[in-house]
Amino acid sequence: MATFLVVGGAGYIGSHMVKQLAKASHQVVILDNLTTGFRPLAKYGELVVGSLADTGLMEQLFKQHDFDGVMHFAASSLVGESMTDPAKYYHNNVANTLNLLDVMVRHQVKHFIFSSTAATFGEPEYTPIDELHPQKPINPYGASKLMVERILQDYASAYGLNSVCLRYFNACGADPEGELGECHDPETHLIPLILQAASGRRKAITVFGRDYPTEDGTCVRDYIHIEDLCTAHGLALDVLIAGKQQGAQAYNLGNGQGFSVQQVIDTAINVVAADGCSLIIEEGERRAGDPAVLVADAARAKSELGWQPRYADLNTIIHHAWQWEKKSSGITFEPVL
Repeated sequence: MATFLVVGGAGYIGSHMVKQLAKASHQVVILDNLTTGFRPLAKYGELVVGSLADTGLMEQLFKQHDFDGVMHFAASSLVGESMTDPAKYYHNNVANTLNLLDVMVRHQVKHFIFSSTAATFGEPEYTPIDELHPQKPINPYGASKLMVERILQDYASAYGLNSVCLRYFNACGADPEGELGECHDPETHLIPLILQAASGRRKAITVFGRDYPTEDGTCVRDYIHIEDLCTAHGLALDVLIAGKQQGAQAYNLGNGQGFSVQQVIDTAINVVAADGCSLIIEEGERRAGDPAVLVADAARAKSELGWQPRYADLNTIIHHAWQWEKKSSGITFEPVL
């Protein structure tokens, strides 16, 4: 049994990761300031409410626990907000991460998994996007994540801190057992927005643009189930602890196939119809900075980590998310017979 610190473990991705670690019989300490996390989601680890900005608290945690590794999911992640308040993103995503890395170095904790993003690539020059694609972020959110990736390279060379950065495309879905799911305030992700419209928690779902150079004119994205995402993190942690990888590594995570906004909506309509639900679709203008297609090439993660998505089917992804939406909305649905 190993002991891990999961920063941001009361959030969407972090809570699913904590559950996977706990089910593998590991001890987990969760550090979360609960600004975007939720206390009820932190059910599989010891929750410490606090911030990476509190260096005294972190020093205390690392003295109390002999951590075998650290996973870092805590970040500000709204692209639009990063454009209007970049200081928040550089303080929270970069400066606070430096606080964490420094306490790890002081306590000789050598294994670090970092939650990065496809936003480090900026506008795609080709698809699918592999790890060799140029990294040219177009917003402070992506820039802040790329800064940490570069810091990790230097910390590996200077201090022997071994790390893996995992660049997500579109994390989605929910715990297949129904215990955990996606909670954001405000919600910005397509699938939960659609399902909230279906459950009645939201008036409608808006399609932003139908004139993209895609098969149906709507944007295409690569959706990766939250369970598959967390499995990749676990595999990355395993290879670090086993000493199979040294230095700072990075992997793209996605299913390697894209689904358009309209395909996601059509699939969701079929899923929610079984409960007698439907949704209203509204049309909107294109949003600035939305590329037509974003799809990952995850071949490296598959070959080097042994990772293989289990829930690549869009219907399964949305079905799991719908089970969570029904539970979290508190609304009783009558299935259609």
